[in-house]
Amino acid sequence: MTVIAALPKGRTEHVIFFGTPEIAVGPLRALVAAGFTVDLVVTGVDKRRGRGSQLSPSPVKQAALELQIPVSHDVADAIALVTRSNAISTDSLMGVVVAYGHIISAEALQVLPMINIHYSLLPRWRGAAPVERALLAGDEQTGVCIMQVVEQLDAGDILSSAITQISQTDTTATLRERLGQIANPLLIDVLSNGVTTTQPQSGDVVVAAKITQVDLEIDWTKPAAVIDRQVRVGGAFTFFRDKRLKIYSLKVSAEIFISESGNMVVVNDRVLVACGQGVVELVEVQPEGKPRISAEDWKKGARLDAQSRLGS
Repeated sequence: MTVIAALPKGRTEHVIFFGTPEIAVGPLRALVAAGFTVDLVVTGVDKRRGRGSQLSPSPVKQAALELQIPVSHDVADAIALVTRSNAISTDSLMGVVVAYGHIISAEALQVLPMINIHYSLLPRWRGAAPVERALLAGDEQTGVCIMQVVEQLDAGDILSSAITQISQTDTTATLRERLGQIANPLLIDVLSNGVTTTQPQSGDVVVAAKITQVDLEIDWTKPAAVIDRQVRVGGAFTFFRDKRLKIYSLKVSAEIFISESGNMVVVNDRVLVACGQGVVELVEVQPEGKPRISAEDWKKGARLDAQSRLGS
């Protein structure tokens, strides 16, 4: 077992930041604003992020360049900075990991004490997609944990945590934004005051596996509430006349009609779809190869009739 670097008991002065997506930008900016010296940012490599052929930097790299912080794509550079620099005291140095997207090497853990912002109430939803999984599962609450980084994924001791309720209208985007607002003060507090106590994780471990197309394809035999959660996660889709139809938003409807799951009816210009339990009203959709459109406008071109249904 790797002997990992001890967490500082006093204030952190220097930070090496590990992060890649948009959700990690807020903590990076918060660290700079709070007066911590960020000596290096380690982030994912540049990728094609749109339809163009050009490579573009990660959101964290873009922010780091704007903040004039050195950037690397290799954890080895962080190790070198710690082991070769005489300017940084290891007693006041911390690695901060936020959705970095890569395994931190045992060598790095030996020389650099690290903490991680994890967007769930651990040990529930360890892994890649804690926000999406909490939504899909219908959890009533979730939260943020500041934890020590150890070799086992998301298994470190908890240094600080906070809880938030999940509303019936929360999407991945709104929940991530709120969790980010909760996380930043916790992070700043831990770094400012040092680590004096830690709390081992307790309870059942639940893994937050990466979201796949299987998770996002709508099964209309499921209850309306389950389908609503899929759509609020983002990326949900179904099929209409053998072509993919993305569902950007819908509402669980109070309407009641007896019909086979997936069948559609139009009531006062509203497109209603029968589910295994309950009914949903389509609000915004995107037909394959076409732009997003309101369901009211979509139905005009779709020419719905009594046999119209959704699903593969």
